[in-house]
This record gives sequence, structure tokens and C-alpha cells, in this order.
Amino acid sequence: MTDANDRVKIVGETTLSDGWTRLSDFEIDYTDQRGETQRLKREIYHRGEAAAILLHDPERDKVVLVKQFRLPAHLLGDPSWMIEVPAGLLDSDRPEEAIRREALEETGYKLRDVRFLFRVYMSPGAITERVHFFYGLISQSDKTEEGGGLAEEHEDIEVLQVTVSDAMAMIERGEICDAKTIMLLQWLQLNRGSLG
Repeated sequence: MTDANDRVKIVGETTLSDGWTRLSDFEIDYTDQRGETQRLKREIYHRGEAAAILLHDPERDKVVLVKQFRLPAHLLGDPSWMIEVPAGLLDSDRPEEAIRREALEETGYKLRDVRFLFRVYMSPGAITERVHFFYGLISQSDKTEEGGGLAEEHEDIEVLQVTVSDAMAMIERGEICDAKTIMLLQWLQLNRGSLG
């Protein structure tokens, strides 16, 4: 039996853009299940790894979300400020270190208890981004800073505290349309009974 990796050969790569993220044009020889080899062209964004976390205060039955400007949503005519869970690129840190940093910068919460949930490719057809998902148990006493993001990174983040039921209703109304946020809120709905 042939290893699946033996069915793909990188023939060439050309960098098309190397700005905020790198965009490459690949030529590959791909052998399909029938044994026929095709030459394919694919454009790939090299986004790297990221982490995302759902901050949950079970005593108040609230989650902490953030709201910030997203150009792709704006370009498609959707609301430009999206409601999301705290998230960010790893920047050479381990996933848990990165998400602790991002949660503090974006929301002002210093995390005590962080639980790894799963790892997901968000758009594997065109983007290398792989996101590590976490759950963080918090209380009001964990809010040690203002949050809102880093001024030097031009972040302009609004911190929201929403009941779990309101957050789920926001998904239904289309107010929350970010994939990682919906995934984490649905995870919480499925697992609330086992978190105590």
C-alpha cells in the first residue's frame, strides 16, 4: 500500500506576496486513487498557528467575548466589528503560553485554569492556519487589567460579558458568526454538566 504522502510531490513554489502574511503559488504532482497523476496549481496562505479560548465564569453563567474590526467581513458587507473569543497567533510561544498572553492583552483576565480542548484547521483548502482551542474557567477576581488589546499593535478591542444563553441566541440571530467562537460556545453547551 502506498503512503498517502507518496502521492503528492511539490514541483515548484513561487512567493506571490510576503506582507502581513505570505501567499505562495504551488505546483504539485498529485496521484489520485486510480493511480493517475495530475499537475495541480494551488495558492496557499501561510498563516501559521494560533490559539483561541472561551473564558467562562460559571458563577455568573457568563462568557467573556471581544469585539473588533475585521476587514474581510467589512468587504463582504457584513457588520465590520465581529464578536469573537479571545485569540491570536502563537508568535513562537507554546499554545497555552500564547493564549494566556492573548487573554490578558485582549480581556484583562489573568488565567488560572486553562484546559486544552482540540486543534483545528480553519480553512485547510487554502490556509495553513491551525488553531489550538482552549477553555478557561474564570471569576471576577481574575480581572487584573483593563484589556482592550495593545496600542502598539493598533488593537481596538471592546470586552463583552454575555450570559451563555444570550451568546447562544446571538448565534441564532447571526450576531456571532465567527467559526471559532461558535465552535467553543457549542462545546460549552455540550459539556456544561461535566464542568463543575
